[in-house]
Amino acid sequence: MGFIASIRAAISTRLAPLTPPSAGRGWGAIVVHEPYTGAWQHNEEIRIDSALAHPAVFACTTLIASDVGKVRLRLVELDADGIWTETDSPAFSPVLRTPNRYQFFQQFAEQWIYSKLNHGNTYALKQRDNRNIITALYVLDPTRVTPLIAPSGDIYYQLGRHDLAGLPADDAAIDPVVPASEIIHDRFNALFHPLVGLSPIFAAGLSAVQGLAIQENSTRFFQTGSNPGGLLLAPGKISDETASRLAKYWTENFTGANVGKVAVLGDGLAYSPLSVNAVDSQLIEQLKWSTETICSCYHVPVSLIDASIQQPYGQSSEPLLQQYYSQCLQTLMTAFELCLDAGLAVPSHYGTEFDIDDLIWFDTNTRTRAASETIKSGALSPNEARKKYFGLGGVVGGDTPYLQQQMYSLAALAERDADQPFTKPQPAPPPQLLPAEDEPADGDRDADDFKKFVVLMHTKAIDAGLYAA
Repeated sequence: MGFIASIRAAISTRLAPLTPPSAGRGWGAIVVHEPYTGAWQHNEEIRIDSALAHPAVFACTTLIASDVGKVRLRLVELDADGIWTETDSPAFSPVLRTPNRYQFFQQFAEQWIYSKLNHGNTYALKQRDNRNIITALYVLDPTRVTPLIAPSGDIYYQLGRHDLAGLPADDAAIDPVVPASEIIHDRFNALFHPLVGLSPIFAAGLSAVQGLAIQENSTRFFQTGSNPGGLLLAPGKISDETASRLAKYWTENFTGANVGKVAVLGDGLAYSPLSVNAVDSQLIEQLKWSTETICSCYHVPVSLIDASIQQPYGQSSEPLLQQYYSQCLQTLMTAFELCLDAGLAVPSHYGTEFDIDDLIWFDTNTRTRAASETIKSGALSPNEARKKYFGLGGVVGGDTPYLQQQMYSLAALAERDADQPFTKPQPAPPPQLLPAEDEPADGDRDADDFKKFVVLMHTKAIDAGLYAA
């Protein structure tokens, strides 16, 4: 309760009147949404809990949250080369590893994303120690938090009860109000107001309700033995009492679990079954359409949640995962990182960063090929490739990037071209021949060559000190 008391003490007792954002269509968590005007009068409404019951909504929500939760969040520092490298800090690392007393980071991240996907807003309350260092973060119930705006433009948040965060019901009639400095507010699809986010259910809710209605009707259909019903035909006029009695008798004895029993009809009665209409015959297509519409609202490729869509044999799943990351996860992760950076007030040379290598873990062949190419190109050293693609430690001599010997730098090639321009070489001049009349005889020429050889060897021997001159 100490940090709550300190928050309340920081608020001026003479606050100007605070008002929530202009309502419009986007205010609140869209707990109830009408599929059409006046639907609430017929008890036809879109609620978050009912929309989540649709398999596609549930699959998209849990897939996105679990994928963000499984990616490791790192504290990084900008080094002298302008590269962000992982580091550790006693002021920020503990709260990033264990955000609060009952959640590890994976659980905290999943709850953060669930709140954002289901309600469009995530509110995280900060807990500080006596040094004003943030020691815990609590994701609050978004339906119990209301942003408030002062005439000066300052932002406050009115907080409802949240026992895990130490926010019990206040004795006063009004819930406690805290300044924006004590709340991390991450919003999604702020289409109507910059402080009010919208859940994808705002757009996908009608498709979810339609899909649930189709499944409900299908369930009732199969509970009757896949029989859409039929008509009992009498040859003449019968009273209402007789019609009710026959209908009751037929329903109790030949429908539901009794479908298939033999019916004995008298007095000219005949049974005529009804055929399945065109709408019923397109049930699978309708369910497929609703699933595709829901996935488009969440920006999730349908094949990631529909097991019936198979990857072509031998084709890598990397392009699909890259598409999923770029159009769905990246904006959520980037907003998460920026909110933590601002909320924790990390210095400019620090930051938080998701390690997306945890998201895309290649198959063995792809990892081996990627590691080989990065080593051959000199992009990574063997030890860096071993760690990145296989999670293995370094080996002796593996810390230096390598390139093949025959590869030259552009500077070296330019220097070579400057010394030896690409011109056509000139042929060497032919040797000069002595005139025929001056050419000595063969015997004289051999004797002269031998004398020259003896003199040459004698000179070399003297130079080598073998004997005196």
